[in-house]
Amino acid sequence: MDTVAHLRLSPGEVRIGTSGWSYDHWRDVLYPRGTGSRRLEEFAQSFDTVELNSSFYHWPRRSSFESWASRVPPGFLMAVKAPRGLTHARKLASAQAWSDRLAEGSAGLGEVRGPLLLQLPPDLERDDERLSAALDAMPPDCRVVVELRHPSWVADDVFALLQDRDAAYCVTSGAHMPLEPRVTTDFVYVRFHGPDPERLYVGSYDDAALAWWAGRIAEWRDAGLAVLCYFNNDGGGAAVRDARRLRDEMLG
Repeated sequence: MDTVAHLRLSPGEVRIGTSGWSYDHWRDVLYPRGTGSRRLEEFAQSFDTVELNSSFYHWPRRSSFESWASRVPPGFLMAVKAPRGLTHARKLASAQAWSDRLAEGSAGLGEVRGPLLLQLPPDLERDDERLSAALDAMPPDCRVVVELRHPSWVADDVFALLQDRDAAYCVTSGAHMPLEPRVTTDFVYVRFHGPDPERLYVGSYDDAALAWWAGRIAEWRDAGLAVLCYFNNDGGGAAVRDARRLRDEMLG
């Protein structure tokens, strides 16, 4: 069976999950009381993919990645958010210095490893040379996704650059972010940061919004593209509920 390069995804496969899994306020939303340290195992009973976001704050040791991989069932997929030391402190400068650490750590996920997400800060304006150098420095067997938050990046030349590097443009939904449903490689990566027009990570998407997204995802799926979706509006457990609702919309 054909698969997306370096990802255990079939053309047209759709996976929907959340950004992160360990939130106290998801108790009674996803986690029964008493779940304790087994949140990842409980999460993997409801979803088949997750976006690791703790790696943004502190890049884990390989042993941590190996532990996470051992706690999820076969076929599970974990996307990994790149460290803010690379994307925010250095703003992609000297990316080559991070390459070995990124490769060594994420390789610990083995068959569970999904794409590597580079989330750029909203004040980083378009700089094609900087982005190109960073993409060239990424580990060769890592599929890369780039979230470009500043609107200056929305340009055909930038999409062509990503396409040339076989990197995915991250389609985003969130306050003050450009909504540009563009495809630059053989999979699509969508992040839902919440429906509020002024604030990120809050609120729940209404039925009409999720139906619209279900239509876009169906178009990508029918075109033979794999699609990964992650809800980041974790406040009050909205991410869990919205991920389930979108999944039900797709199945319906």
